[in-house]
Amino acid sequence: MSLNARLEPVLYLFAGLFGVAGVALAALAAHGGGEANLAASASAMCLAHAPALLALAVGNTRLRTAWLAGLLMIAGTLLFAGDLVTLRFSGSGLFPYAAPTGGWAMMLGWLAIAAGAVLRVRT
Repeated sequence: MSLNARLEPVLYLFAGLFGVAGVALAALAAHGGGEANLAASASAMCLAHAPALLALAVGNTRLRTAWLAGLLMIAGTLLFAGDLVTLRFSGSGLFPYAAPTGGWAMMLGWLAIAAGAVLRVRT
């Protein structure tokens, strides 16, 4: 079984979790007061990457780099959104540079998708 196939359920799991987190964070941003911009930014990243993970799960047999892109997007979204949510509720982030590190990981995930166009799966 390929790494892509083994990771497929994880991609579905995080697509669903990021989707629900994105909606909840959007509601918090709209109704929660405080630093709404932090919740809004976290919501945007969750809602942007949930469908990307879903697409990676569905297309994992056609994209050799799906596993790498998925792991980078999951880690990046957790770091980025997690840092902003922690900052919103506790006043301090996860650790220094957690959000930028997460942002880089998400961007590398998207580049892994682009690399998959070059590293085609042979059918």
